[in-house]
Amino acid sequence: MSRPLQRGVSGGVRVPGSGHDLWDSQSKDKTEKEDLDKRGSSDHSPLALRFPLGLLLGNNSDSKYGNGIGENGFASDSFIVSSPRSRLKLMLLSLKFSLVVIVVLALTGSFWWTLSISSSSRGHIYHGYRRLQEKLVSDLLDIGEFSRGPLRLKESEFCSQDLENFVPCYNVSGNVELEVSDGNEVDRQCGHELRPNCLVLPPVNYKIPLRWPTGKDVIWVANVKITAQEVLSSGSLTKRMMMLDEEQISFRSASHMFDGVEDYSHQIAEMIGLRNESYFIQAGVRTILDIGCGYGSFGAHLFDSQLLTTCIANYEPSGSQVQLTLERGLPAMIASFTSKQLPFSSLSFDMLHCARCGIEWDQKDGILLIEADRLLKPGGYFVWTSPLTNARNKENQKRWKFIQDFTLTLCWELLSQQDETVVWKKTSKKSCYASRKSGSGPSLCGRGIDVESPYYRELQNCIGGMQSARWVPIEKRERWPSRANLNKKELAIYGLQPDELSEDSDSWKTAIQNYWSLLSPLIFSDHPKRPGDEDPSPPYNMLRNVLDMNAHFGGFNSALLQARKSVWVMNVVPISGPNYLPLIQDRGFVGVLHDWCEAFPTYPRTYDLVHAAGFLSLETEQHRCTMLDMFLEIDRILRPEGWVIIRDTVPLIESARALTAQLKWDARVIEVESDSDQRLLICQKPFFKRQAS
Repeated sequence: MSRPLQRGVSGGVRVPGSGHDLWDSQSKDKTEKEDLDKRGSSDHSPLALRFPLGLLLGNNSDSKYGNGIGENGFASDSFIVSSPRSRLKLMLLSLKFSLVVIVVLALTGSFWWTLSISSSSRGHIYHGYRRLQEKLVSDLLDIGEFSRGPLRLKESEFCSQDLENFVPCYNVSGNVELEVSDGNEVDRQCGHELRPNCLVLPPVNYKIPLRWPTGKDVIWVANVKITAQEVLSSGSLTKRMMMLDEEQISFRSASHMFDGVEDYSHQIAEMIGLRNESYFIQAGVRTILDIGCGYGSFGAHLFDSQLLTTCIANYEPSGSQVQLTLERGLPAMIASFTSKQLPFSSLSFDMLHCARCGIEWDQKDGILLIEADRLLKPGGYFVWTSPLTNARNKENQKRWKFIQDFTLTLCWELLSQQDETVVWKKTSKKSCYASRKSGSGPSLCGRGIDVESPYYRELQNCIGGMQSARWVPIEKRERWPSRANLNKKELAIYGLQPDELSEDSDSWKTAIQNYWSLLSPLIFSDHPKRPGDEDPSPPYNMLRNVLDMNAHFGGFNSALLQARKSVWVMNVVPISGPNYLPLIQDRGFVGVLHDWCEAFPTYPRTYDLVHAAGFLSLETEQHRCTMLDMFLEIDRILRPEGWVIIRDTVPLIESARALTAQLKWDARVIEVESDSDQRLLICQKPFFKRQAS
């Protein structure tokens, strides 16, 4: 093997004026070759500590070529100034000496500066250094996690059967072991458990949900975890409106408690002073929070009147209100009125509804009513149906009296009471709070406490929302659907101009057209129609529940409604980005604040389409969790044969596409005509069936 040529070395070159060939490689002395080998290996050793100093000071050892013989084979005298080479060497020595002086001065200054630092300054510097170290470690771990992603999934591809309905952060038995008590064991507790690194399979007899609106009234029994006893047991209004057969659960309007949900809704409208529930829109009501919603029949009925009802209920291992409501194609999420503020903005809902919801509003000194007040818009309605309102024993009468007195201190007006149902109206005037008797009721929250959009913060014992610029009575807001287009004054609260929202809306209208043109052939190819049948209007039976992981202004939701798609959208605002949740909820849409490094508060197999535009760019900048973790969560909440649409930069889309192969998704990358730096990744989750044991 030939040796690389050294500087000035050339095989077979004869030096003029010399009687012998100094550099003839054929006659080189063996010892010189060995010496050269040793020198070369020494110079290239990574442990040669003299290497940096050699660069700075040069090598002053004797030349193996003898005195007066330079490396190039010519006789030389380093002190002959008259030669150009000598002048060059002198200049180099001067530069080296200058560098030495600079380094010495710098080290000396650094030494005295270090001595002069106070202990607190040292702490800041140390912590800054630690942050840099942690950032570097995080980046390296991200790279390692990504590179090992395929291996990790191959090691445990599918979850065990006991995780079919698993919801991270809601491990009730684990919370009991952690000594979480006082009714808070059903509360959300993230960070105490390892999330399973596997793909959740559906139950053995799972079937694709029926097409909307049929699926609103009929669901497959095998798709949810519920027993016949739970179906037939007594409970809230909507729990008693169900019929169970061998394969299906159907929801009916008959009830032992009322003539039906239609009559119940009509009763509430009359108590407010309206002719019927179809006039709720005229009274400024569009969004309703249904607490402990049963199985969503109240919201299902009001949906036909363009009212958007969001169901919230505690996590339930079996017979879940949230799971059944979502299976019907209605908005719902797991949330508890226990110890934490809900992840909604203040002044978010036009109406709160609680029909035998199990919340004891008189407990904890009324702090749960304070949270209800925070969520309610000025002029909004609180509807409560409970046997406590018609109590006859002294203890329950005392509890009912406490609630009546406490709501007065919240500036709620008791509009009407019929049978077990009571309706309050929240004040539209801030002056009401100043007119209260001194020391009566909760105080107003200060600016530091009155957070616009808290994220699972401890419940506050003060009235929130008072510092918000969004204090606008519902009767003074635009009626739906005009409400979706906020006026100039409303947009100014968020620092936006009307043309910005208009431009965003136009962009999403075009995007929805493109999405549908891409999805329609894919859906029809999976579900071929019979000869002579007309094409079913997209999205066939596949899309009803939609989740937008990075909702921004809610433009995706708005464009779907304008295109008359029969869907509803859960608009998620990541805590890692700008907070436009108040804007989304002011537009009359469903929205929630969420940290995507944690599990979303829903059951497996609850969404037909997950959409994420710019989401990867937003989250990967934070380096708080891996892309694989987020994709496993998407897979958990996505229904079999459900769809994922991701729009982002080319490198991130390529990374995401690599992960989809490990998740067993079918994926296609499509160019975005309007932006060459963007790509669309359209994926479908396969329908893997678990074998019956």
